[in-house]
Amino acid sequence: MYALFKPELLKLAHAVHQQHELFERGGISAEELSCIQLKRLKSILCHVRNNSPFYQHTLSFLSDADINSLDLNAFRKLPFTTKEDLRAAGHDMASAPLTAAWIYYETTGTTGAATPCPRNEQDSIFNNTPLILRYGEIFRTHGQQHIVGVMGPTELHSTGDTFEDVCRSLGHTVVKMWPRSPVVGLDRAVTLIKELKITALVCTPAIAISLARHLHEKGRAPADLGVKLIFTLGELTTPALLRNIGQVWGSAVYNCMYASQESSILAASDKGGNLCTVPLNVLYEVIDPLTGQVLVPENAGMTGELVITHLYQGQKPLIRYRTGDMVRAWVVDNGRWHIIPIGRTRDTLTINGRNHCAYDIEAALLDRLEGCLDYHMQVETIAGADQLSITLELAASTEAQNDLESVADAMTSRLDARVCITVGSTDAVTGTAAMVSWKAARFHDKRQGSDNQERETALKIAARRA
Repeated sequence: MYALFKPELLKLAHAVHQQHELFERGGISAEELSCIQLKRLKSILCHVRNNSPFYQHTLSFLSDADINSLDLNAFRKLPFTTKEDLRAAGHDMASAPLTAAWIYYETTGTTGAATPCPRNEQDSIFNNTPLILRYGEIFRTHGQQHIVGVMGPTELHSTGDTFEDVCRSLGHTVVKMWPRSPVVGLDRAVTLIKELKITALVCTPAIAISLARHLHEKGRAPADLGVKLIFTLGELTTPALLRNIGQVWGSAVYNCMYASQESSILAASDKGGNLCTVPLNVLYEVIDPLTGQVLVPENAGMTGELVITHLYQGQKPLIRYRTGDMVRAWVVDNGRWHIIPIGRTRDTLTINGRNHCAYDIEAALLDRLEGCLDYHMQVETIAGADQLSITLELAASTEAQNDLESVADAMTSRLDARVCITVGSTDAVTGTAAMVSWKAARFHDKRQGSDNQERETALKIAARRA
């Protein structure tokens, strides 16, 4: 309704929708996209240099002539923006006063000072439009009309507002319910799913797992609730984890987006389950996390830290922002990439002298498992060698289908470490991944000299929920 009172926004929304729809149909070539990106890049550099106190300082060396003559080679010489910059600059990172925003969020502040994440209407128009186009196809694959239970990481997260807008635009009903809220809880969430005949859920993998575990403890099967579709978000997620969640729920499961409070939507799932970039909104780079060198996009793929630059005049555009996330990326068509987030740069683990990303460690465990509800790992050094001990929670109906000795042998081969697997109960710390990290929630490093500070933070969050 607000668009009725702001006709200039309604005009912008029409233009953005038409362009994104044309791009999704393949109607914008890679060459045309490059021209659009460069024009928007020059505009956004002028915008932040003139309006953001932080960028007024860090980009003060750029003249109007420098920006007008800018090409990608010159752009890649501009300084990075880091998470530390966001924390230090605070509100000075924004390119507009808070009175120009329609809503204010913050990061959780669990791993450092909370950073402001205000959004204006342009943020919502540019970010929600590709979600509406891509999720519309996914929803239609599983039925024409849906009642969608939206369960974000917390009540204060942007997930609820984003999916309310997307689902309302697609004609679906939204039920906002937060199982971890003291006024809702797991029992009430399950009751709502059953009574309202909810057909789709939006939640973190940890929430889907917590609800499934709760149902199993009550002697009920999640698949009996009739949920057709689950959109997961907010955590590191391997295809094997999605498959296991889908088996437990009897649902199709999509890792629906790659995003954060700071950077908004960076990739969204297509109907094939691929996380596709949104290059009309974002300029992407992949760099060597140690040297900062930009990697050359290749069809064969590249692995490194993702760096992003916003191409629209939102409340807080970021320039060459180092996300701290490791990704694998492939160029697919018309300048679009498929990306797979594989863990934070800080989540890389050295086991018996070999480095492994979080994604590959989880995949090594779950690829051969059926009906896994949850897992937790710990590593310790015994007789000079690193060894992994893993606790699994398995659905009773699938426990007999799993050959745990074979799973352990396969992990030993892939990770070059002895692996011991037992079936038992995990604790509440595994549910904190969306707020802290995969490593803090899933992995306990008991080796001498290891840094478990984030794990301690995760344990405190879990204790507060208990």
